[in-house]
Amino acid sequence: MTQPATPAQQGGPDAGPSPAPAPAADAPADGAGPLRLLWARADARTLSLLGVLAVLVLIGGITKPDEFLDTRNLQLVLTLSSIIGVVTVGMTFVIMSGGIDLSVGAIVALSSVWASTVATQEFGFAGVLFTAVLVGVGCGLVNGVLIAYGGMVPFIATLAMLASARGLALHITGGKTQTVSIDGILRLGNRDAYVLGVPPLVLVFAAVTVIGWLVLNRTTFGRRTVAVGGNAEAARLAGIDVRRQRLYLYLLSGLCCGIAAFLLLALVGSGQNTNGNLYELDAIAAAIIGGTLLSGGRGTIVGSVLGVLIFTTISNIFALNNLQSDVQQIAKGAIIVAAVLVQRRTASTT
Repeated sequence: MTQPATPAQQGGPDAGPSPAPAPAADAPADGAGPLRLLWARADARTLSLLGVLAVLVLIGGITKPDEFLDTRNLQLVLTLSSIIGVVTVGMTFVIMSGGIDLSVGAIVALSSVWASTVATQEFGFAGVLFTAVLVGVGCGLVNGVLIAYGGMVPFIATLAMLASARGLALHITGGKTQTVSIDGILRLGNRDAYVLGVPPLVLVFAAVTVIGWLVLNRTTFGRRTVAVGGNAEAARLAGIDVRRQRLYLYLLSGLCCGIAAFLLLALVGSGQNTNGNLYELDAIAAAIIGGTLLSGGRGTIVGSVLGVLIFTTISNIFALNNLQSDVQQIAKGAIIVAAVLVQRRTASTT
């Protein structure tokens, strides 16, 4: 005969305390320090990128200690990283969705040129900022409509935008430089506007990075982006409007280009049709170095930002050591090839 269950076995009010669940296999041991927790949770690629950046800083400090480690030079590196970094944040989202945007450099040029015209500058600081952002978003809208609803391949659509935007920028300027005359904009690039030694452009870059990270990792928009890049058909069957999502992503890329164009105006004080030259290559390269797959479905904002810092630091070290620009391009090309090979090897083993 089966024995009746005791109150403790029944889980009633008189039941004793339940045994504590066993700790997870990857849970840190008691007393583990914050550094150990950080190491356990950090992505291996991010840690490797930090290691590469540390090695570059060491190389710069050894080869040109007085120049490279100077506060002004480090501020310059961060400032130059800010402009291309904002573009790279938008590019990361686009590539994660399985797309590509070859027109970001041309959009930066067109936005800076349009925002620096005499007619636009009559509206002051806000007018220039609004125009730069509006032109960037408008170009992103054209790209998004052609790709999402027109069925065009992203490579072709953005390549056409690259040519058109560059041509329009040249038409507006007539090949001349348009000088910015608004003190409020020019002051952003001066040292007297630094906040605790940090340039305002770097603060904007930091804000864009934080917002991009939150959107990617803490919102439905970010999850949909990853889903579309991983498998667009599966995302569609799951109820995601793939075409609308792609449209939003190119709008986001255009928005980032508009912000970058305004930052560029503050830094150089002029709008030219040559602004943003090769930004598309630098942004794509930084995203790839940071771990974003060209096939889509995976990527990190932090990795892309580290990729930007790595490339900018390399360029700065080469410039301080009087190396030719062609050597810089060769080095960048080699780094891109190495990063893609590492991605392919990682993908084949997972």
